[in-house]
Amino acid sequence: MSRTRTALLAATALVAGATGTAIAAAPGDAGASAVPCTVDYRVQNQWDTGFTASVKVTNHGAAKSSWAVKWTYAGNQRVTNGWNAKVTQSGADVTAANESYNGTLATGGSATFGFQGTYNGTNAVPAAFTLDGVTCNVDSGGPTDPPTDPPPGNRVDNPYDGAQVYVNPEWSAKAAAEPGGDRIANQPTGVWLDRIAAINGVNGGMGLRDHLDEALRQKGSGELVVQLVIYNLPGRDCAALASNGELGPTEIGTYKTDYIDPIKAILADPKYASLRIVTTVEIDSLPNLVTNTGSRPTATPQCDVMKANGNYVKGVGYALNKLGDVPNVYNYVDAAHHGWIGWDDNFGPSADVFKQAATAEGATVSDVHGFITNTANYSALKEEHFSIDDQVEGKSVRESKWVDWNRYVDELSFTQAFRQKLVSVGFDANIGMLIDTSRNGWGGTARPTGPGARTSVDAYVNGGRYDRRIHIGNWCNQSGAGLGERPQASPEPGIDAYVWMKPPGESDGSSKAIPNDEGKGFDRMCDPTYTGNPRNGNNMSGALPDAPISGHWFSAQFQELMKNAYPPLP
Repeated sequence: MSRTRTALLAATALVAGATGTAIAAAPGDAGASAVPCTVDYRVQNQWDTGFTASVKVTNHGAAKSSWAVKWTYAGNQRVTNGWNAKVTQSGADVTAANESYNGTLATGGSATFGFQGTYNGTNAVPAAFTLDGVTCNVDSGGPTDPPTDPPPGNRVDNPYDGAQVYVNPEWSAKAAAEPGGDRIANQPTGVWLDRIAAINGVNGGMGLRDHLDEALRQKGSGELVVQLVIYNLPGRDCAALASNGELGPTEIGTYKTDYIDPIKAILADPKYASLRIVTTVEIDSLPNLVTNTGSRPTATPQCDVMKANGNYVKGVGYALNKLGDVPNVYNYVDAAHHGWIGWDDNFGPSADVFKQAATAEGATVSDVHGFITNTANYSALKEEHFSIDDQVEGKSVRESKWVDWNRYVDELSFTQAFRQKLVSVGFDANIGMLIDTSRNGWGGTARPTGPGARTSVDAYVNGGRYDRRIHIGNWCNQSGAGLGERPQASPEPGIDAYVWMKPPGESDGSSKAIPNDEGKGFDRMCDPTYTGNPRNGNNMSGALPDAPISGHWFSAQFQELMKNAYPPLP
């Protein structure tokens, strides 16, 4: 919850303010000129177990070339990370020392820094602060301040137009370390926040603030988009064990307070107001409520549970509501892909579920800037050798085993049509779509150069299709896949951008069971020996062997993606 920031009271005002704040002058001093320093401490956002705060220190004494502010907590508050200062804690004692770039503190000058922390019980404001050992006056505001909503933002129609897109240095380093990987190491990819620990960084890696700080550096004086994947719903991915998450089906409260609220607090920091922050909100889960529940042969008990408890809808709604309050955040909801919801009985119902989620938990359709399709999937962008209207030997292409009565044969035609369906159920007419092209190029020597034989509808489709998967339901580490279209803005009508939201080279799941502490299960669809299930027509999985758990680097796949890239790599 955001907190109002009251004006700093004059140092001569020795009374309690209307908001309950107070200022105490140094003993024996009545004039502002004798006050050595003033500290303005504000709790900006607070949730059940955490908070963010900003601190402004004003120096009324001699100019300084370095500084340190200290205070002591009366409760059990613990600082977890800070910005614009080196913030450390020993017991209840906290020290915030200047960074190399803000050590100068002139007479009458101020420095502002912030931090995130945890607490249990009450979150009392510290009673006293010192600047370089000298006690300061205090102007403080805490969780008693009335809440206020952020002002509406002036979002642009397409955040990708006229902007660079953030290059994740961690992924870039892995790509550059691969033979030939320097050809794509400068491409922008999504930053996946796939568990609570990812917010602050896992195993010494970059946390969300680290990425945003690096984005500011990359931005320079121009515009820059940062792509974040919000991915930690309770009971996540109820039909795919490899991408199960850390939260159980009922842990919606934890999702809100320990995951979404801290992310919002960081994104709302004014330091990052100049960035265009694109969020991909909760891939894969909502479509499961349509296709993998009830009496359908693809139903799973886990998906039935999530439909019954409503926590997918509640979680997405809460995320859209909170993140949509940040004026420079652009929410794009995941909308699966044509090989999942392109059929008549999935298409409309999926749009209805997305509308339900976009109006849950205080969210409105205005919190949705657009949708993204094909995230982390392999569906070909354009099938150029056959269309949905073709007929062979008196049979429609829809009757082929590959198309299987789907209304769409590729991702672009599906995405543009689904955009219109979403508008028809109540989403804004100006919503834009993203398509993840990170692994759907299907180039290399197996790429067809023309239509298949017209001896049968199956021969025609199979001989001409770019997508070389065994079955369109196969999704894990697909053999033969290649990098697709490079990220670009406004490539087609209604499409805001082609993006690489899934970083090429990161595994979809392990080929065999691998114990881990990330909540990742073993899904047989990642086992190259698996003979399938109803969701892939009981076909072989088509997965590559020797894959690590999802999200971990998979060198063999990265090399294959480069080899089969289309357009080809130089």
